[in-house]
Amino acid sequence: MKHNYLKLIVILFGQLLTIMDIFIINVSIPSIQRDIHASNGEMQLMIASYLIGFASFLITGGRLGDVYGRKKMFVFGLGFFMISSITCGISQGAVQLMISRLAQGISAGLMAPQVLSMIQILFPVHEQRTKAMGWYGITIGIGTILGQFLGGYFSSLTVLEESWRLIFLINIPICLVAIFFSRRILEESRINRKESFDLWGVFLLSAGLFSMTYTLTVSEKEIFSAQNILYMIISVVILIYFITNQKKKLNNKKPYLIDFELFRYKNFNLGIMAVSFFFIMLDSYFYILSLFFQDGLKISAMEAGEVIVFQGLGFILASAFSVKLILKYGKIALMAGLVFIMLILILQIIFFSGSKEFYQLYLLLFLHGVGVGSVIPSLANIALSGIPEKLSGNASGVYNTFQQIAAIIGIVAIGSVFYYFLGEKPLIQNYHTAFTVAILINILCLIIVLVAVFKVPDYVLPKK
Repeated sequence: MKHNYLKLIVILFGQLLTIMDIFIINVSIPSIQRDIHASNGEMQLMIASYLIGFASFLITGGRLGDVYGRKKMFVFGLGFFMISSITCGISQGAVQLMISRLAQGISAGLMAPQVLSMIQILFPVHEQRTKAMGWYGITIGIGTILGQFLGGYFSSLTVLEESWRLIFLINIPICLVAIFFSRRILEESRINRKESFDLWGVFLLSAGLFSMTYTLTVSEKEIFSAQNILYMIISVVILIYFITNQKKKLNNKKPYLIDFELFRYKNFNLGIMAVSFFFIMLDSYFYILSLFFQDGLKISAMEAGEVIVFQGLGFILASAFSVKLILKYGKIALMAGLVFIMLILILQIIFFSGSKEFYQLYLLLFLHGVGVGSVIPSLANIALSGIPEKLSGNASGVYNTFQQIAAIIGIVAIGSVFYYFLGEKPLIQNYHTAFTVAILINILCLIIVLVAVFKVPDYVLPKK
C-alpha cells in the first residue's frame, strides 16, 4: 500500500501542473503584454486558449488512456506539456504564444484524466480512495497558490529581462522529474481487449467543444452578439450530431469515444450535476471577487493576490482534515461543508460592504477556502465511485470536461449579471449590489449541489 501512495505522489505532479498553469499567467499579464506588444484582445485569447485546449481534449484524453494505456498517455502528456511550455517560454509574439498556450492546454487535457483514472485503480477500497482524493484536493490548493505566487514572483524579478518567461520554463524540471519517476514507478493499465480509436469522434467532439469554449471564453459582456450566438448554435449542432453518431457506433459495435453506459450509474449522474453547479459557483465567485476587490474596494492586484492566498491555505487545510470527517459521517459531512460555504458567502455580503479591513478579508476568505476544500475532493469520489475499470478513463474525461465547461459558463453567465447590476458609472454601492446579486446566485447553485449530494446513495460515501 505504501508503494501505491508513492505512485499517487508521482501522478499528482500532473495534476499540479495542470492547475498551476491555469493561474500562473494571470499575474504576469501586464509584463507579457508590454514585452510582446500584445493587444487586450490578444491577451484575452492567450488566457482563454489554455482553457479551450484543456476542455476540448479531456474526454479524448480519457479514452486514449483506456485504449492505449494510462501510464503511456500520462507520460506522453507530460512530455507534450514540457515541449509546449518551452515554446511558450521562447515565444516572440502574441500569435506564437497563443498557439503554444493552446497546445499546452491540449497536453493538459491528455494528462489530467489519467490522474483520476489511476487513483480509482490504485485505491479501489472506499477508505483508501477517500484519503487519496484528499491528497488530490490538497494538490489543487497547492497548484492554485503556487501558480499565483510564482506568476507574481517571476514577473517581478529585475535580474533578467522578460523574466515572465520563467513562468513557463519552470515547468521543464517538474516535467522531467515526473517523467523519470512515472517511467520507473507507475504500472500500465488499459482495457484488456484490443480496440480501435474513433478519430472521427475525436474530430467532432473537439470541434464542438472548441467552438463552445471559444465562444464562452471570449464573449465577456457581448455574450448575446450575433457572432457568439452563431458560434454557439454551430457547437450545439456538432455536439448533437456527435452524440447521435456515438450511439449509432455503440449499437453497431464500432470504435467509439464515449460509452453512454456511464450515464446508467446514478452516482455518476449526481456527481456530474453536483460538480457542474459547484464550479459554476466557484469560478464565477473568483472572477467577481477579483473585480469587486480591485475595481470596487480599490485594493491593489498584489494585495488582492495576498488575500486570495489565505483562501488557498484554507483549501489545503480542509482537504487534509475533511477525509476523516467524510469517513466518519459520510455524505452528512459533505452537506455540512456546503451549508458552511453558504453561511460564509452570506457573511461576505454583510462585511464586504466597502470596508477594507484586511483581517476581515483574510478571515472570511480563509473560511471560504476551508468550505471549498472540504467539498471538492468528495465530488470526484461520488461521480467515479463504483465505475468499472474499463470505463474509468471515459468517466474521468467526462467528469473533468463538465467541470471545465461549467467553470467557463459560471464566469460568463454570472459575470454578465454582475456587470448588468454594476451599471455604466458604478460607485462603491453599485459594486456591493452587483456582488450581492452574484453571491445570491452562487448560493442558489450550492443549494442545487446540496440536493444532488442528498440524493447520493449512502453506500457511495459510507460511514465508518
